[in-house]
Amino acid sequence: QVQLVESGGGLVQAGGSLRLSCAASGRTFSSGAMGWFRQAPGKEREFVVVISMNGGSTYYTDSVKGRFTISRRDAKNTVSLQMNSLKPEDTAIYYCAADPNDRRSSNPNQYRYWGQGTQVYVSS
Repeated sequence: QVQLVESGGGLVQAGGSLRLSCAASGRTFSSGAMGWFRQAPGKEREFVVVISMNGGSTYYTDSVKGRFTISRRDAKNTVSLQMNSLKPEDTAIYYCAADPNDRRSSNPNQYRYWGQGTQVYVSS
């Protein structure tokens, strides 16, 4: 089992920045790809970004390219998401997820473990 806990959400004005963190515990953290997803009110959960098990490969959804950066520090069992130039449409609950099979997928069904989410609200 892997337990994931997100933190770092909050309220920010458009154009501002936030840094989300995902702390993992349980089985070996380095055994999988780590992704961030988000879900806005009334919408389906959508893929944001994924980083491979070794950290050498990342894949971003088009709407956040150039603004968001994912990183991982296996020594500290954390994955971070630096979000810059935030827009009101980035408002959502952000979830961290782990795929032990390292498939680096944008499909949420490929992820076995999920955190409880952290709220990000961007005001205009």
